[in-house]
Amino acid sequence: MESTLVTNAMKAVGGLGLALLAACGSSTSPYSGGGGGGGGGGGHSTTITVSDNTFAPTPDTVSAGQVTFSWSATNTHNVTWDSGPGTLPANSADKSSGTYPATLQAGTYQYHCTFHGGVGTGMHGTFVVH
Repeated sequence: MESTLVTNAMKAVGGLGLALLAACGSSTSPYSGGGGGGGGGGGHSTTITVSDNTFAPTPDTVSAGQVTFSWSATNTHNVTWDSGPGTLPANSADKSSGTYPATLQAGTYQYHCTFHGGVGTGMHGTFVVH
């Protein structure tokens, strides 16, 4: 009898574990592990850090609206839009400090720095906007 109780308890715990794993596996997060993200707008970050030769985070999923690129670099960089829905935002100026806001509608956007990357190569990034 004790053996049956233990076996049934193990099956229940195993089933619960599988259910939790399946819930994580259906996450739309672009990061492995399915992470929770912050509260509120449903996206990860509305600020993208522009540092020497990288945009971070990328790829990123954000809510429609304003996204701000914030420079933390010693070299000059820019944001040049490659693709996205509708009319793309204006490209940023060449900068080594400061910020650049861009208003994005739902869709997927790709961008790069003309000094250190190109379309889909080098210093580039992607947004999925919901």
